[in-house]
Amino acid sequence: MSTDAGALLLLGFAGPVLTAAEAALFRKLQAAGFILFSRNIVAPEQTRKLTDSLRELSKLQPIVAIDQEGGRVTRTNAIAPAAPSAPALAAWGQPKATARAGVLTGELLRLLGVNLNFAPVLDLDFHPEARNALRGRCWGRDPQRVIDHAGQWNRRLRQRGIATCAKHFPAGGRARSDPHHELPSSPATLDELLREDVIPYTALQPELDAIMLGHVEFPNIDADFPASLSPRLIRRFLRDQLGFERHLVLTDDLDMAAITRRYGRGPDAKLAIAAGNDLALICHRTASAEGAAAAISELPRPLLADARERVERLRDKLHWPLPWSATRWQETCAGLAELAAAVPEPGAADTLPNSPVAGY
Repeated sequence: MSTDAGALLLLGFAGPVLTAAEAALFRKLQAAGFILFSRNIVAPEQTRKLTDSLRELSKLQPIVAIDQEGGRVTRTNAIAPAAPSAPALAAWGQPKATARAGVLTGELLRLLGVNLNFAPVLDLDFHPEARNALRGRCWGRDPQRVIDHAGQWNRRLRQRGIATCAKHFPAGGRARSDPHHELPSSPATLDELLREDVIPYTALQPELDAIMLGHVEFPNIDADFPASLSPRLIRRFLRDQLGFERHLVLTDDLDMAAITRRYGRGPDAKLAIAAGNDLALICHRTASAEGAAAAISELPRPLLADARERVERLRDKLHWPLPWSATRWQETCAGLAELAAAVPEPGAADTLPNSPVAGY
């Protein structure tokens, strides 16, 4: 196995403190970075100590990522108020409130030692009543509305020193089912995606640091692979046609059933990097990361070098954590609570089961 194959992985881990086995694995693989979930976060000081320990295990500053969208996808619910959701802010329609949510989210994450947020969601909300994992997470159905609100939020987050990652390219909102359970399929054509779904991506392109691919298949575009593993959608469409050649591109979690039911660990990561992703995301089955790295190391050296170059380009943009301050933490939490109280969450009670994404 190539000694640097782990540099194209981004990994989750089990709990609020690294185990000895996890620490040894991370020290060996030197992954590009890590992702935090609710299971890793029990107190502000503990979380900051955890992210500091991840940096100590890494020879280079690692990506320390999180899904912090606001609303029901808020990994810090145990320790801080949640910012209003995307649909709540869009319905409220006050740019200052959207900007404030971005500022406070950025402040909170910098204090915790996070440097990359897997947001904003740029999916158009085609099926707001579907069990497709996106309920309560989209800025709207109209591309211009998404650009206006997600752009404002994204801009403020980056101004606070947090890199951002738009998702779930090309069109997660067209899925009717949940990729955590099965692979969704959409009959959309490339022309249809160009007319609507990719408009927010191209409009916000200069202000995005990374793009996450969704686990949705588009058989009228690529009959062989889902978007997250598709050379047609990643290399030819996202990079060559739309011009996202310098952006970091990564998969959604390869541990979702949409992928695990069709591909084994190792082949999935190898297909992901071969298709044009720079990072393969393994959120839960962390012990399988060595197998993934071994498979990636079999790919041609020039291809691996291109991916590593984009990882390094993002790494150069990353900011170091803010000095820890309990006072600043309390002020940020107070600001989030005030904003959440002012912006009502829309809609009637949800009678459908939530996607697992809300509980991670």
